[in-house]
Amino acid sequence: MFSRRKNDATSRAASAPASTVLGAGSRWQGEIRTGTTSLRVEGEVEGTILSEGQVTIAAGGLVRGAIHARRLAVMGRAEGVVKVEECLEILGAGWVEGEVELGTLVVDEGGTLVGSCVRHTLPPVEKAPVPLVPRKEDRTVDRYGHPASGTHDFTPAGRGPDWKF
Repeated sequence: MFSRRKNDATSRAASAPASTVLGAGSRWQGEIRTGTTSLRVEGEVEGTILSEGQVTIAAGGLVRGAIHARRLAVMGRAEGVVKVEECLEILGAGWVEGEVELGTLVVDEGGTLVGSCVRHTLPPVEKAPVPLVPRKEDRTVDRYGHPASGTHDFTPAGRGPDWKF
């Protein structure tokens, strides 16, 4: 009757297809470059991961070293320097330890972040100032030679500009 569903983010990261999988029980030492393809680590990596795509550290997966990725989902363990351009998700019992630099952070219940965490600061977008009054060449004149204010002319019909209430 009742079913327990996994958290949507956890199930998304866990079921997302990966172009490259480092399987459980395997061990990699050195540097991994994936380009824009995704990487799923179910085993152990000691070294550097450089990715322009999604990197997922599955439950039971371990990465010791540096991770530079566009997006990172951690359900296992990551130790070292982590730089994520967009979003770091620490899901389930995921553990991230070290120096972290990221765009956004999502920590699921049970997830752990130990160390320093710094958010990227995007360069400010320069906006053109909004003029409070129209430029002189853009101003219009009402029928009496006065600058038009954009409001209605409340002069009663048939009365001149010198008419008083």
